[in-house]
Amino acid sequence: MDIYFDNAATTRPFPEVMEKMTEVALNDYGNPSSKHIKGVEAENHIKKTREILSGILKCKDKEIFFTSGATESNNMAIYGAVKAKQRRGKHIITSSVEHASVREPFLKLQEEGFEVTFLPVDASGRVDVESLKSSLRDDTILVSVMYVNNETGAIEPVEEIGEIVKGYNEDILYHVDGVQAFGKMEVVPKRFKADLLSASAHKFHGPKGVGFLYIKEGVRIIPLLEGGGQQNKLRSGTENVPGIAGLGVAADMVYDGDFEERIAKLNELRGHFISRVSEIDDIVINEADGEFQAPHVVSITVNGVKSEVLLHALEEKGIYISSGSACSSNKPGLSFALTAMGVSKDAADSTVRFSFSYESEIAEVDACVDAMKELIPVLRQFVRK
Repeated sequence: MDIYFDNAATTRPFPEVMEKMTEVALNDYGNPSSKHIKGVEAENHIKKTREILSGILKCKDKEIFFTSGATESNNMAIYGAVKAKQRRGKHIITSSVEHASVREPFLKLQEEGFEVTFLPVDASGRVDVESLKSSLRDDTILVSVMYVNNETGAIEPVEEIGEIVKGYNEDILYHVDGVQAFGKMEVVPKRFKADLLSASAHKFHGPKGVGFLYIKEGVRIIPLLEGGGQQNKLRSGTENVPGIAGLGVAADMVYDGDFEERIAKLNELRGHFISRVSEIDDIVINEADGEFQAPHVVSITVNGVKSEVLLHALEEKGIYISSGSACSSNKPGLSFALTAMGVSKDAADSTVRFSFSYESEIAEVDACVDAMKELIPVLRQFVRK
């Protein structure tokens, strides 16, 4: 039986999600902008998911906008905010460990004449808030920081960052990439003074190709797309109704009355994995202090074994892990996050990520570590030759 420990890349959709999507696609297939009953039926699914998300985020229904996923949500937030604020200034701030869908827009904006500050992080990957304080300026218009790092699971100090940013100037827009946090912890954007927050359904057992962007009421951003004027003219295009309905089911299931038990299970899996894998010689666990570490991600450096070699050796045994961010796996070069953390080139080349879901089991962790105990000494011997 396959063992899947790459849930930070994507999760298996809940069966209930697929059932809902099939039902909506086959029966309520009307265009949600149409005025007839078929359109109303489709629109009702969008409204329902907005109600579910607003309850989880403790926000208003009208503050939720649906997108095609994390990349669009992050791009929509960043470019939209910058276009809306560029007359006030051209200084923007992000961290040095962001996902490519945040880092690449900032690099492009830098090419277009915006001044970008990439905040340093400590050895655990957490943003240096003192550096943020010294970086804020009168012409700063946007700060964007991820909630949970997708490679290491480090939880960024998003609440403290929000206090600093808004304490300096309320007009600075604050965006949080919540993709790896949503479904694994409480996500309440107003608690950390976020104006914008991104999430993606396939990270919490929903479908691929759909996500959302929270936009605080009263915040103005410029839309990326022009067309039919859907979603209050901020995201034109006919909505992916089956996907949005599936997103709603997944979110509702994840944050139901058993949420705390699910998080406890993830912490148990993570703790057990770390305990077992530490039995292997010359292994380094790349993690933040307990309260600053997400429950579903473990990054380890297996000295003496290239990450892709170990990945494929485990794959042959039906065990699936990651050598980094799935979205960047087709690009050569070292991990930006690990490099920013001060990890050496050799160590970064030997770093792999294990990420768990609510469906993972202790027995799978034991089977995975047993396989690693068998493989790693052989792989190290082979490399030395």
